[in-house]
Amino acid sequence: MSSPHLRDRYLQDSINTASPAKLLLMLYDRLILDLMQGEEAMRAEERELAHDKITHAQEIVMELRISLDVEAWSGAPGLANLYGYLLTELIGANIARDPQRVAVCRGLIEPLRDSWREAAAAAVGE
Repeated sequence: MSSPHLRDRYLQDSINTASPAKLLLMLYDRLILDLMQGEEAMRAEERELAHDKITHAQEIVMELRISLDVEAWSGAPGLANLYGYLLTELIGANIARDPQRVAVCRGLIEPLRDSWREAAAAAVGE
């Protein structure tokens, strides 16, 4: 098996065996990476790369929204609204090629990701 195939298999195995909390953090980490790379590509006027990264970020936000159980806790409806706002902003940023709108979205996601990370660590420590 070639090296790229081994890497792909390792990544797939990591996803398949991850806990729900770990999967959530993996999604947030990838979302932030896509936003950073998309913003950089927009600033460098690399339109195709920017589009690909921002579109992938939109797909992650949609997955987060779809998988959110709004009945599970009192903050879930607010989080669902935030995901809707992010999706709207990312679509607009992609159309307008506006890296500042992407940066604002990343600024909203990073503290949220950090909070989920802390919650997951606290749950493991219990």
